[in-house]
Amino acid sequence: MKIAVIGSTMMDVVSYTDQVPAGGETRAAQDFHVACGGKGANQAIAAGKLGADVLMVTAVGDDLFGKRARENFAEHHVDTKYVTSIEGMANGVATILVESSGQNRILIYKGANDRLTPELVREAGEALKQCGLIVLQLEVPLDTVYEAIRFGEANGIPVLLNPAPASKELSIEMACKCDFFVPNETELGILTGMPVGTLDEIRAAAKTLISKGLKNVIVTMGHRGSLWLSEQGEEQVPTRKVEAVDSTGAGDAFIGCFVEHYARTQDILASMRRASDYAALSVTKKGTQDSYADAAEFEAFLKK
Repeated sequence: MKIAVIGSTMMDVVSYTDQVPAGGETRAAQDFHVACGGKGANQAIAAGKLGADVLMVTAVGDDLFGKRARENFAEHHVDTKYVTSIEGMANGVATILVESSGQNRILIYKGANDRLTPELVREAGEALKQCGLIVLQLEVPLDTVYEAIRFGEANGIPVLLNPAPASKELSIEMACKCDFFVPNETELGILTGMPVGTLDEIRAAAKTLISKGLKNVIVTMGHRGSLWLSEQGEEQVPTRKVEAVDSTGAGDAFIGCFVEHYARTQDILASMRRASDYAALSVTKKGTQDSYADAAEFEAFLKK
């Protein structure tokens, strides 16, 4: 089953520091690198590295970063037919500060991602009809997200929405048309306006979304694993204990692995288990896409 990822492409500019500078303060970084990123691209690359057949619908800049992003998709066997270069626009950029604890802070410049329009989704329509799953995030215009959701609904294609970064402008009515809604606990708190400090609070907040009509809510919770709620009940999936080096992109690793396995098996719980392990492995390395294992490396990790 082919997977369509409709979403953002960024270039990550990452600095590693023992402590994030205070306002007006300058500190020395211990390490630095530039790498391909963006929530949409991350999820596509993670799925691709694991062997999925992925179609990417995105907009990139006509600069060096945009060129590199396109090359990166091709290198990981992601279909680039609908990767559109926007003339006169810079590629999206994420400036990331990673503390020695693994905690990260991210500043995003959307760039060409703001030009991923509903029209570009419609142009990819015939290719999208050949896909069995559509994956979305919120680093591109909401109108484009809604167009993709409507397209999925009209053509009987399941849709997974990762509401990241969280936006209170997101229409719950549109979200209810999706088959999967996958926030992390912070995003869940923003979207519901409820506390999410404990597992019970996360469960209560997620249940409010189910009560509004969402079908499957999967909350990623870092070291606490993930929680799946539906009208039929709930399941919590633990994650492996690892030594975290960099948590950047772990949520995207989870989703990329989840959709790869779900596309093959249609088994939600088994897909969550694999995704939790894949995300755990990703935080043991620096970077986003650079930290994502291929299928052979992941299987070796699972056997440990």
